[in-house]
Amino acid sequence: MPTTSVTPIRRQYLHIKRRYPDAILFFRLGDFYETFDHDAEIVAEELNVVLTSRNMGKGQRVPMAGVPHHAAESYIADLIAKGHKVAICEQMSSEPIKGLMPRDVVRVITPGTVVEPALLSEKRNNYLATVVLEEKGVGIAYADITTGEFATTQIDDPRPRAAALRELDRLAPAEIVLSDGGSAHIGPPETRIAEAARRYPQFAELGASLALYEDWRFELGTCRQALLQHFDVTSLAGYGCEDKPLAIRAAGVLVQYLGQHQADALSQLDTLATYSTDSFMTLDVATRRNLELTETLRDRNFKGSLLWVLDETLTPMGGRLLRRWITQPLLDIVALEERLTAVDVCYRDVAARTALRDLLRGFGDLERLTNRVVQRVAGPRDLIGIRTALMRVAGLRERVAQMLAHTKVPDAEVYPLDGAELTPLPELVDLIDHALVDDPPATLTNGGVIRRGYSAELDGIEASVAEAKRWVAGLERAERERTGIKSLKVGFNKVFGYYLEVTKANLDQVPEEYIRKQTLVNAERYITPELKEREALILHAEERSQELEARLFAELLDEVALHADALRATARAVAHLDVFLSLAEVAAAYNYVRPELSDETVVEGKTTVPRIEIVAGRHPVVERTLTDKLFVPNDTYLSAEEAIHVITGPNMSGKSTYLRQVALITLMAQIGSFVPADRAHIGLVDRIFARVGAQDEIAAGQSTFMVEMVELANILNHATPRSLLILDEIGRGTSTYDGISIAWAAVEFVHNHPRLGAKTLFATHYHELTELEGFLPRVRNYNVAVVSQGAKIVFTHRIVPGGADRSYGIHVAQMAGLPSAVIHRAEELLKELESAAQRVPVGTGQKIIKVKQLPLFQASHPVVDELRALDVSTMSPLEALNKLYELQQKAK
Repeated sequence: MPTTSVTPIRRQYLHIKRRYPDAILFFRLGDFYETFDHDAEIVAEELNVVLTSRNMGKGQRVPMAGVPHHAAESYIADLIAKGHKVAICEQMSSEPIKGLMPRDVVRVITPGTVVEPALLSEKRNNYLATVVLEEKGVGIAYADITTGEFATTQIDDPRPRAAALRELDRLAPAEIVLSDGGSAHIGPPETRIAEAARRYPQFAELGASLALYEDWRFELGTCRQALLQHFDVTSLAGYGCEDKPLAIRAAGVLVQYLGQHQADALSQLDTLATYSTDSFMTLDVATRRNLELTETLRDRNFKGSLLWVLDETLTPMGGRLLRRWITQPLLDIVALEERLTAVDVCYRDVAARTALRDLLRGFGDLERLTNRVVQRVAGPRDLIGIRTALMRVAGLRERVAQMLAHTKVPDAEVYPLDGAELTPLPELVDLIDHALVDDPPATLTNGGVIRRGYSAELDGIEASVAEAKRWVAGLERAERERTGIKSLKVGFNKVFGYYLEVTKANLDQVPEEYIRKQTLVNAERYITPELKEREALILHAEERSQELEARLFAELLDEVALHADALRATARAVAHLDVFLSLAEVAAAYNYVRPELSDETVVEGKTTVPRIEIVAGRHPVVERTLTDKLFVPNDTYLSAEEAIHVITGPNMSGKSTYLRQVALITLMAQIGSFVPADRAHIGLVDRIFARVGAQDEIAAGQSTFMVEMVELANILNHATPRSLLILDEIGRGTSTYDGISIAWAAVEFVHNHPRLGAKTLFATHYHELTELEGFLPRVRNYNVAVVSQGAKIVFTHRIVPGGADRSYGIHVAQMAGLPSAVIHRAEELLKELESAAQRVPVGTGQKIIKVKQLPLFQASHPVVDELRALDVSTMSPLEALNKLYELQQKAK
C-alpha cells in the first residue's frame, strides 16, 4: 500500500509496526489501545472482542480491534498467557505536533518481562531464560527482573538438550529465548510461536513461552561485548564466567533481549552469578515429577506436593526462596548444617517463633517493591508498602537477637540470625512518611499523593485552589441573596466549566453583568468575569499541582532507589528468616526431627559412601492427607554392605509410598529441613533417580513400557555410587519373562558395575528376584507384611525383612469391587496355573492351552555338577588348567 494514499496516523502506525513485527502493537488512541490488520484479527479471536474496521485512506479500510486503556492490563495478561508479545505504544505528548500526536513504543511485554503485580504469582519467580545449544554442551542464563536475580551456567554434556531440559525444568521459566537458526523472517506472531514449538519440542512441553531470536545475537563476540558494556567493565573474570563461553553467550543474549524489549529493566541486573549444576543434587525431569516436589503428578495441583506440606511462609519472597530450595537441594554439608541450625533455633523457641511470624504477617513483597522503585514504575502505594515493611524490621531484629541470646543450640549465629542484614533504615521510613499521605491513591493521575508540609510550593498552590473553591462554593448563596432568584444554581461540566443556571421563569431578574453561555429547554446558563477568573485559577492550579506532585514523586523514587542495595539485602534476610520459621513451624506441628548428616570420606585412597538410616520414617505428604487413620512408620537402612533392597508385597500395600518416602526424607534433609521420623542419619546423595509409576505418553508416540525403559536407561547410564535409586515395578509393561529378565539384569548391573553400587530401593511383583539375595552379597530382601483374617487379608503397611510368599492380586481385585464370579474364576485359574505342567480349560472348553510355570534357572547341569565336586585345594596348577580345559570342551 503506497504510504502517500493513507492517512498520517496510518503512516505513523506502519512505521512503528515495522520495528516490532513479532509483537502485537497496542497503539494508543485516546482512551483506547487499538490494534490493526493481522494484529486486530489475533486480538479479536484471542480476547473475544469485536473486530471492526477503520478508514485509513482513500477507500482503504483496515481491520481494527481495541480495548479500553483503563482495563488493558487484564487483556494483556491473557495475550501473554497465550505466548504473545505485546508492544505498548503511548502518546508521548499532550499536544499534537503538526496535527499528529507523537507516539512511540515505551516497552514490549513478554511472558518473561512482566512487572505488573497483577500479572505475577506472588510465590513464584518469573524467570526469563536463554539457552545456547552446542554439540557437547549447553549454556543457560536466567533472570527475574522483578527481583534482580541474574545467573548463568555452562553444562558440558554430550546430550545438551537433555541437560538443558533438566535445568529448565528446575527453573520453570515463563519464557525461553532460543536461536532462530538464521531464519529472521519467519512471519507473524502466531507463526513464530508454532515454529518455535516445532524446532524445540522438548522445551515446548515445559509449558514456557518460546521466543525465537536472531541467530547473530548468539555469537560469542557479540554476547561478550553486550555484557562488558552492560556492566561497564573490561573483563568478565570477576563474574566467574571468563572461561565458560557458553555461559557468556547465554548471559549476553539475555542482556540483548532485555535491552530490546524492556530496557528499563537492565538497571535491575547489577551483578551476574555464575553457578555450576555440580554444586547441587541432580534431579531429572522424571524424578521431579514422580516425587511431586512442587505439584502433583496427575492434576498438577499445588495441594498434595512436598511444597504444599512445607510452605508455611508468610512473605512472597520467603515462598519463592523455599520453592528454589526444594528444586535445588545442596551437596555442601557445611551450608546444610548452617540451615539446620537456623531451623533448630527457631524450632526450640516457640514464643519467639510465634512473635516473629506475627511480625511477618502482612510484611509485603519488599524484594519486588524495591525493584519496581529501581525501574521507576512504582506507585504511591508501593512506597507505603516499603515503609510498612521497614517499620517491622526493627522488631524482627530485636526478636531474633533475643532468641539467639536464650538458645542452647551451639554455633547459632548463622545467617540471617546474626541480624547483620536486617536493616530498618529509619531515615528512609521518615522520608516516605513525611512525603506521602497515609492512604494515597494507586496512581498520580488525580493528585492527592503528597502530604501537606512536604513542599512549600505545592502547599501554596493548594492553598490558592482551596480559597478559590471556597469562593465558588459560597457563590450560589451569595448570588441568590443578591439577585433574589431562589432557584439559582452553580454547576460545572467539562465542556463549559463553571456556570450559573437560572430557570426561564426568572430570566427577568438576571443581572446585566451575567453573560449567556448555554440555552436549555427550561433554563439558561450564564458566566461572570469573576467566576471565569476563579475557574481559570482552579483549573490551572490543579494542573500545576498534578505536575508538581509527579515531579516530587519522581524525586522521591530517586531518593528511595539510593537505598536499593540495603533494601534488597533486608529482603533476602527476611526471606531466609521466613523459610527457617516455616520449616520450624512444620517440624513442630508434625513431629519432625533434625537429621544427622554425613558425607563421603576417603581413607588410604578408598572412598566410603555414608549410610542412610531412618528410624520410623513417614511420608510427609501422605500422612497429612490421611483423615481416618494414622500413618504407619517404617525403618530404612541402606549402606555399602546393604546397598540394594528388593521389596516385594501385594498391590496397595504401600510399597510405592515407602519408596517415595525414603527419597523425600533424603531430599528434605538436603534442603536443610527437619524430617518426618523418630531419628534419621542421611549420607548425602549426589542424585536421586525415581522411576515410580507409569506415565503413559502415547500422545508423544511412546508407550508406557517405552517410557519406563527410557527412564531406566537414563538412570543406569548416569547413576553414581553416591546416588539414590528408587525403582518401582521395573519390567511390568511387557511379558512376564521379558520383565523378569530386565528387572534381574538391572539389579545385577547396579550391584556389579564398578561405576555404580548406588543405594537402591527396588520394589517388584517378581518374586523370582528374591533369589538375588543368595548370591549378590549387597542385596537384601524386604516385604510388606500381610495379616490373614480368614478369607480376608489386612495390609499392615510395615516393611519387614524377607521376601513375600505371594502377591494377593486377587484379594486386591476383590477389594476393588470386581464381580464375585470373576473373583471365583480367577482363584480357580490361579490354583491350576501354580501347579506344574497342567492342561487348563479356557472359556467354553473348546480351546485348550498348555501352561507351565518355568523356573528362572535350570536346576542343574552336568558340567556344573562336576565343577561342584572338584577339590581344587588338592590340585596342582597344571592339573587345574587341564581340568578347566576339559570342562570347557564339555560345556561347548
